[in-house]
Amino acid sequence: MKRAIPVLVLTVAGLIPVWRYAPSTDTSSTTEVAEPASTPSTSSSGGTSNQVVAGSTIKTEKGPVQVEVTFDGDKISSVRMLQQPNHPQTKAAVPKLIAETLEAQSSDIDAVSGATITSEGYVESLQAAIDAKPAPSSSSSSSSSSSPSPSASAAASQVVAGSAVDTEKGTVQVEVTFEGDKIDAVRMLQQPNHPQTKAAVPKLIAETLEAQSSDIDAVSGATITSEGYVESLQAAIDAKG
Repeated sequence: MKRAIPVLVLTVAGLIPVWRYAPSTDTSSTTEVAEPASTPSTSSSGGTSNQVVAGSTIKTEKGPVQVEVTFDGDKISSVRMLQQPNHPQTKAAVPKLIAETLEAQSSDIDAVSGATITSEGYVESLQAAIDAKPAPSSSSSSSSSSSPSPSASAAASQVVAGSAVDTEKGTVQVEVTFEGDKIDAVRMLQQPNHPQTKAAVPKLIAETLEAQSSDIDAVSGATITSEGYVESLQAAIDAKG
């Protein structure tokens, strides 16, 4: 009996290290991955790739200004405001700034009179978005061998020219780009060479993009051009397949 006790003690002592160093069965761990502050998103539809990029937030005396730009390839297809001062001058200026951007396809645009501070913030945020636009991926070039069907491309984007309308001031004709049923862009194919017309066109285009129809007001001082614009615009809308 006296020999059995030491053997038992040694056996228990031998099991203690095994028990102390048994591997833990709790394998749970948490790894937090920080998301990038601002990552341009890319959407592909009907064979076209649209990139949506937010510009930087510009703090101005009137309030923060931030734009979001949608690129269709290298083309600026639309601009919308994420942040803007709540002032009548700003609300009146924004459509003009957007129309000028779509026409210039860059941030090289004029400030709107009466809204210089907002205009400067807009241009700075716009340029930041343009600079942040990622270059086309190499995968797009490798997949170019399998081009999308014409019907798919036509469904995604359709360009329609309106009729040429002869007015007392000259010929007016517009070209409308549709994304599905949406009026995505308007540009002038023909227009009178008058200061009133040049000043009126950006306003007419901005109103069209907002109204998404030809139901817009004539621009004061350019009534004849406005009427020709609306007639050509409606013809383009009617001709859309």
